[in-house]
Formats: sequence, structure tokens, C-alpha cells
Amino acid sequence: MLDVAAVRAQFPALASGTAFFDNPGGTQVPRRVPEAMARYLLESNANHGGAFETSRRSDAALAEARGAFAAFLGAASSDEIVFGPNMTTLTFHVARSLARTLQPGDEVVVTRLDHDANVAPWLGIAQERGARVRWVDVSVPGCAWSPADLAAVLSSRTRIVAVGLASNAVGTVNPVREAARLAREAGALTYVDAVHWAPHGPTDVAELGCDFLACSAYKFFGPHLGILWGKAEHLERLTAEKVRPSPSEPPDKWETGTPSFEAIAGARAALDYLAWIGATFGEPAARGAGGLRGDLAAGMAAIRAHEKGLSRALLEGLTAIKGLDLRGSSDPAGLDGRVPTFAFTLEGISPRDVCERLDREGVAAWDGNYYALALMERLGLEGKGGMVRVGAVHYNDLADVERLLSALRSFAR
Repeated sequence: MLDVAAVRAQFPALASGTAFFDNPGGTQVPRRVPEAMARYLLESNANHGGAFETSRRSDAALAEARGAFAAFLGAASSDEIVFGPNMTTLTFHVARSLARTLQPGDEVVVTRLDHDANVAPWLGIAQERGARVRWVDVSVPGCAWSPADLAAVLSSRTRIVAVGLASNAVGTVNPVREAARLAREAGALTYVDAVHWAPHGPTDVAELGCDFLACSAYKFFGPHLGILWGKAEHLERLTAEKVRPSPSEPPDKWETGTPSFEAIAGARAALDYLAWIGATFGEPAARGAGGLRGDLAAGMAAIRAHEKGLSRALLEGLTAIKGLDLRGSSDPAGLDGRVPTFAFTLEGISPRDVCERLDREGVAAWDGNYYALALMERLGLEGKGGMVRVGAVHYNDLADVERLLSALRSFAR
């Protein structure tokens, strides 16, 4: 079990006394992350490929980070890891390349549950290339889709299937492995948004069977940096938009301009932190083959186990508040199918007002649509203030949960 006090001691921001439930919009960082960024800037700050010491150090740091993220995501090679400003930018980049492969009448599939970063790029290239967009609908109020829902929109003309591992709005964990299998059988590529899942549990691209997967380090205790994994065969054959002098081989051809080396160093340190959790609190059986990949897997498994307790407490507490309308799964037996992210409205109080009142109680939470635009439209809440969203991560504890619930109960009264 996690020693939450030891975990919280790693995060300077938690000393402020704020109960952070704004985590789906970006987590706090352990001390080692800014220290690694500062160390890079002070000791190794140079562009890559130079014939001098600081450039060699910068190159080494980049190579180490690629290897660490290959371990984090279960990639076969560090050459399958691409860095960029954020997941959104990387997704637009890949979409522009995949657009070249589309013909009029081809089909792309998106879901009404996803963050718009995994919707808008595909809508754009479909419009440009004369392709058809097929939508996977979601249940209401459960906010979930099934493999059968996806299968119903697939055809011999499907070329791209874009799905999310977990909903950034309501916490639903989606059947992505089954989705990738169905897409593969239809002859389509699968692009997975793992941004919201990455802080909450292990990610293994080989097990998922997808073709691309993207996430963002600032959602799992690091700085602002996007990470893309792509199968080597796709990264090699697809045409990347780039400047002419840059390399023509992956992963470099996908990294437009000079990367943020300091952010890459900080993201590497975030993985060191997650590996520390695995080495300190993880179950030996979860380490598998050992090494960094084993420690990361054990760390994420320990996080997942701890967060189930937070999910249970949040679910029980929120559903007991009079006038609170929770969207997403409310089944206490279904905690494996969600992460501790919850969205709701409170009768008689706008979502913004709820969050402002929570702020006065020292609790940080989000309101609005959090870029899950299609879901808010499906729920009829877009343009009406959206919902309140609270999301826990492993540095939250039951005291944080009770503080949140106590404040909400007082508002409801």
C-alpha cells in the first residue's frame, strides 16, 4: 500500500494546504522535476548534434528520456517515441500525415466521449479529403460506449479509429483493446488518446494492440510536454511535414524544430518518481522482468490500487448529496471501469459558482466542458456552464475527499 504521507512529502505544492481536485487539468509536480529541469539548463544547455560537451550531454539526456518513455509505454524501441509541445499538437501532426492516405468516401471514426484533441484533427482531415465521419455514441447518463457500439459504425471504408483510454470528463475507462482489434479486422488504424489514463494505471501499447498512442507529461506529474508512440512501420512509411535539413528517419523527422530539452529532462524525472513508487511500494509480482519498466509497471499498479479507494469514497459521498446529479458510472461494483474523475451539477448553483465556493474552502476544482465538447453537447450542457469536475490522483487522501464532500454538502443545504 502507498504511504500517502511519504508520497505527499515529494510535492512542495501540497504544503499550501489546498486540496487539489483540479488534477485532470494538470497535476502538481514532485520536487525532482523542477530540479532536473534546472540541472539541464545549468549544466547541459545546448542544441543537439554538436561537437562539444554540453551538446553531447544534451543528446545523452534525450536518448535516455526516449528509452525511459519506451519503458513507460511498453514500446518495442526508443525510436518509436516522439516528443512534442503537447498531445494536441502531436495529434494534429499525425493527422496531417494520415490525411495523405485518405480518399474521398473513406471513413474516420471518433467518439462523443473524447477530448476534442482526439476529435477535431480527424474532423478536419475528413472534411479536407472528402471522407465521412462516423460517430460512436455514448450512453446517458452512464457516459460509456461498448465494442458493439463501435462495431456498428465500422465498414470496409474505415481507415482511422480515434478513441480515448479514459474520459477526461467523467472518468470512464474505455474498451480500447477491443476497439483496436475491431479496427484492425476492418483494416483501419487506431489512434489512442491516453492523456487522462496515464496518471492512473499501467500503459502497454503492445497489449492494447493500437497503432498510435499519445499522452502529456503535465498530466502525470511532469512539465508541459507531449509524448507520441507510433509503431515503427507507420513512423517510417508516413510522410511527416518538416523542414528540409532535418533528418528523414524516425523519430527525428516527426519532431519539428528544436525540442524543449529542459521539459524532456523534467518528464524523465517524473518517470523516475513513478519508478520510485514502484520500487518502494509496489508488489514484487507487478515488476515483471524488472528494471525501469518493471518499477514503472509496479508503481502504476500501486497507484491504481490506491485510487480505487479514493474512487469508492468519492462515489459514495457524491451520490449521497441531495440535488447532486452525477454523470458517468455510479456503480460501486464497477470501479475497474473508471478512474477517480467525477463530473456533476448541483441543483440551484451554477458549476462556476460551485467551483468559486470550493475555492473559498481551499479546494481546487474545474467547471465548464474541459474540451470534452461532443460529450457536453450530447448531455445538453454545452452553453449552460457544463459541469463541475473533480479528479483525484494518488497524492490525494481520504482527508482531501472528506473536505471536498463536506463543502459540497454545505452548499446543497
